[in-house]
Amino acid sequence: MNTCFCYLFCLSIVYLGLFIFLFLLNNQFNNSITMHRAYQPITPANNKLLKQRWDQSRFDRHRQKVQNAQAVIDNRPPHIYMHLHLKLKKLQMEEERTAIIERDNRILLEKMCYIMRTRGRVDNYNDYEQKSLNKTKRQRELLRVTHENQAILKRIFSKEAHYSHLKWEHEWELNKKYMANIAKYPQSYTVYMPWKTNDSSVDRMNNKSIISANQMQNQSVVRSRSIIESM
Repeated sequence: MNTCFCYLFCLSIVYLGLFIFLFLLNNQFNNSITMHRAYQPITPANNKLLKQRWDQSRFDRHRQKVQNAQAVIDNRPPHIYMHLHLKLKKLQMEEERTAIIERDNRILLEKMCYIMRTRGRVDNYNDYEQKSLNKTKRQRELLRVTHENQAILKRIFSKEAHYSHLKWEHEWELNKKYMANIAKYPQSYTVYMPWKTNDSSVDRMNNKSIISANQMQNQSVVRSRSIIESM
């Protein structure tokens, strides 16, 4: 009973699907028959159905050409060469350089470890005495300069003076007498100051007066010399 019921149910479903398929096919056929009536061609045509078919076939050919068309400009990326990106020679040189550095470091480390374990094989004591290559020449030059200086000093001391200081002292005494004779005031003349102060300003004034007196005396000496020369 159940088997018969399932068979009938499946058969009904198959019939229903077939009916729906035929119905849709009929509608599509009807639409294809009457669809040309709504078509509006760009150019005038006597038969819209044929014009629609021709336009559709032309459009299909156009789409096929566009789909099969090839690009005129090659816009593909350039070909990648692995030897330009990988650079095996550079990697090899870096590996060799790294190996050399590691070997040198290992040798240096072994030497340092040996020095740390022992006291080393090199004695850093230096008993070399510094020697000058031109010491003898410099000594001879110094001796020559010393002899020349001594000779110059001997000539200076042995040379008699051209001017006599005794004569100058005698002339100075004579000039002082002339200055005393022509002076308006005595040589021991001082300015009378009624006030008495112990300020430093007074000392400065005294110093200025002494300096001015010395200047006057020098001027008088020069004047007396000029008078004597004129005589």
